[in-house]
Amino acid sequence: MPQQYPEEFKKIVEQLAELKNTSELMMDLAYSSILLNSTELAEEVQRLEEYVDRLHTDFELRVLTSKFTNEEAKGLLGLIRLGVAAEKIADSAAQISEVILRGLEPHPVLKLIIKEADETITQVRVTKKSKLANKTLREAQIPEETGMWVLAIRRGEKCIRPKPDTIIEQGDILIASGYAEGVEDLKKLASP
Repeated sequence: MPQQYPEEFKKIVEQLAELKNTSELMMDLAYSSILLNSTELAEEVQRLEEYVDRLHTDFELRVLTSKFTNEEAKGLLGLIRLGVAAEKIADSAAQISEVILRGLEPHPVLKLIIKEADETITQVRVTKKSKLANKTLREAQIPEETGMWVLAIRRGEKCIRPKPDTIIEQGDILIASGYAEGVEDLKKLASP
């Protein structure tokens, strides 16, 4: 890490990590939108694609306007290329989700998978009175309580791929999949 610009370097790393994580999440959501035949997930992928476009532009501008030495800047070219790759992954995820948004007929094999699937997808907002607020996903035990798995958490403009230690905050929108019977249980936990 350059000694003169540690804060700027840290911001570049954070933005690249956000690009990578969001594009990976988008791919998961795009495939889920097809398998679950979910317009909601497909729309979320499209919204995230616009977010990634803005994030990618900000990332490239930050890298290009940073005052690194010529030697340090050479290493940053690889970072710019990684940013471009993450943005292309996001574009691909958006293209996958367009199948659902355009109302195109899924392939017969996908139709069989969808027909046989017992799973559904839902989005719920965590309110102030929720038992989930200020707990980690591990502490909340959502799968054990509802049979639903949190695929993503939308927090403001960001969509987070949750980890067991991710803290659920008031106002978060949980995007979850699981058995249809668990939807009402999840709604009661998130918005009593």
